[in-house]
Amino acid sequence: MNQYFATVARGLETIAAQELERLGAQDVKPDFTGVYFAGDRALLYRVNLWSRTIFRVLMPIAEFRCYNSDMLYREVQKIPWDEYLDPENTLAVNCTGGNENLNHTHFTALQVKNAIADQQRLQFNKRSNVDVEHPDLLINIHIHQDRAILSLDSSGGSLHRRGYRPAMGLAPLKETLAAALLEMAEWTPDLPFLDPMCGSGTLPLEATLKGLNIAPGLFREKFGFMSWRDFDEPLWDKLWAEAENSELPELKQVVAGCDRDSDMLTQARTNAQQAGISGKIQFAQTELSQLEAPADRGVLICNPPYGERLGDASELGDLYKMLGDIFKNRFKGWNAFILTGNKELGKKVGLRTSRRIPVFNGSIPCTLLKYELY
Repeated sequence: MNQYFATVARGLETIAAQELERLGAQDVKPDFTGVYFAGDRALLYRVNLWSRTIFRVLMPIAEFRCYNSDMLYREVQKIPWDEYLDPENTLAVNCTGGNENLNHTHFTALQVKNAIADQQRLQFNKRSNVDVEHPDLLINIHIHQDRAILSLDSSGGSLHRRGYRPAMGLAPLKETLAAALLEMAEWTPDLPFLDPMCGSGTLPLEATLKGLNIAPGLFREKFGFMSWRDFDEPLWDKLWAEAENSELPELKQVVAGCDRDSDMLTQARTNAQQAGISGKIQFAQTELSQLEAPADRGVLICNPPYGERLGDASELGDLYKMLGDIFKNRFKGWNAFILTGNKELGKKVGLRTSRRIPVFNGSIPCTLLKYELY
């Protein structure tokens, strides 16, 4: 059993912890913007392959006291780096957090890299090169007060970059947040799903991947752990084949996305095509005022503009009022959700919420408003 740490967006810790438990993780403990858990190598690979809500999976290799850059350098030098890295391998270092003396992440990362390079030079007379884009070993250093945790990044790039989305709208939801919203809305594949303002399609795409039981990691060619010394290729091939074979041929219920903007829908269709699911989602160009329910029950989630990155907050009141009217008149039997970062606009919907779930969209504090439409 190894100890791992999954990094997640702020506010999604509990959702990610539940997902990790479903994937078989042990000792699951949510923390601020992350979740501690334990498991074997197969679990590490499985989480990278299957997780829909996590950014990265880190494997801590050292924890130490660290007040300043000299202390950091000395502690990093104590680690036998030849167990993880040859001078022929490339490396990169990411830094998060900080303290009074280590308050510049770029400088902190540089200290770690220098300590490793100096150890290699003494030992082999040569050192690893830095490759920021595709390193053989990606190292993470996290500083909090006088403690530092040094980890290997098993994911490589962030897992929210599924690889199916070349086309992005103006203010796109991250795929991990879209997947988490589906969990918060308690959407399951046996219920119809609709996003009436779908933009470049992230919510219907994530719903379809979940509905067809497609592992998001199948879109990636490389994970960080593939360059590790202990990479078990037969185990990985087995887990990959299992994931491919567990894909379902058809959705149980309709998944639909509408938008008034034809350019946005073109992007959404391109993304669906990239994900190999273009025939599965019903996309339609629809003015909001013309919107009709595709079934007599289901889950609707929308992320209308709230004047933060798109639209003018003062002009958006009418849009929110229209959403409320449409929900009330045309979506009886549905559960509808609005993600908004503007409390005043939320009030304009004019319906009573049955739940208000706090959530962050990037750094913007938002609320997911739930309406049970009897």
